[in-house]
Amino acid sequence: MAAKAKSKTTKTPAKKSTAKTTKTAEPKTKAKAKTKAKAKAKPKAKAKTQAKRPTRKAAVAHDSQFRNFEPYQPKKSEKYMNEPQLVHFREILTNWRHQLMEEVDRTVHHMQDEAANFPDPADRATQEEEFSIELRTRDRERKLIKKIDQTIDRLDQEDYGYCDTCGIEIGLRRLEARPTATQCVDCKSLDEIKEKQILG
Repeated sequence: MAAKAKSKTTKTPAKKSTAKTTKTAEPKTKAKAKTKAKAKAKPKAKAKTQAKRPTRKAAVAHDSQFRNFEPYQPKKSEKYMNEPQLVHFREILTNWRHQLMEEVDRTVHHMQDEAANFPDPADRATQEEEFSIELRTRDRERKLIKKIDQTIDRLDQEDYGYCDTCGIEIGLRRLEARPTATQCVDCKSLDEIKEKQILG
C-alpha cells in the first residue's frame, strides 16, 4: 500500500510541470505569429496605395477635357483682360467647343452604325437604354456648347471676365477652371446658399 501511495505522489507533480511548460510556450508562438502577420500586411498596404494613384490621375484627366492648355502667367502691372488674356481665353473656349462638337458627331455615327433590330427583347431594351444615356449626355453638352457660344459673344463685346452681380473681376484662375463663369466666387457661393435654403 505504501508503494502504491508513493507512485501516486510522484505522478501528480509531473503533470503540473508539463502544463506549465505548455502555457509558457504558447505566448511565444502567438507573438511570433503576430509579427509575421504584421510583416505580411505591410506590403499589401503599399500595393493598395500604388493601385489607387493611377485611378485618381485618370479620373482628373477624364474630368478636365478642356484643360489641355498652359495657364496664363500675368506680368507685373499687367492690365486685367488685356489683349493677350482675351486671346488665351478665346483659344480655351474654341478648343473646348471643338471637342464637344466632335463628341456629338461621334455619337451620331455610333448610333447609326449600332442601330439594329434585335430579335431578343432584352437586347433591344439594353440598346435603347444605352442610346438614351448617350442622348442625355449629348443634350447636356449641347446646352454647354450654347453657353460657350454666349461666352465667346461676351469676349467679342469686351464684357468678359467681370461678375454679372457685383461687377468685380472674376479672376484669371477661376476663369481657367470654369471659362463660362459669369459670377465671382463670393456671389456664386451666396447664390448656392440661397438655392439650398429655398430647396431645404
